[in-house]
Amino acid sequence: MSVDKLKAKLQLNRKKVMVSIRMPEDVVEDLKRIAPLLGFSGYQPLMRAYIGQGLRADLARLGEETELSRLVESLRRQGVNEDVLVTAVAEAKAEYRTD
Repeated sequence: MSVDKLKAKLQLNRKKVMVSIRMPEDVVEDLKRIAPLLGFSGYQPLMRAYIGQGLRADLARLGEETELSRLVESLRRQGVNEDVLVTAVAEAKAEYRTD
């Protein structure tokens, strides 16, 4: 993936579309309960994070992973702490937004 495409994917202000999904009530309640414990402002950002994780895993499995995700996966295999990875990715995304 080109650097320009990677930068575009890391932009927080990307165009969004409304999606409606029916979920069991207890699942939504669990999401609402766990979201603040994981540092999310609400259950919808947590759902987006979960969907993004699954999507990135599938894209990687299908050979369409980004340079950043390949680097993160390599660091995971080398035993880098997940908290360190999350912080580093957030910093990298912030740098892309200021470039």
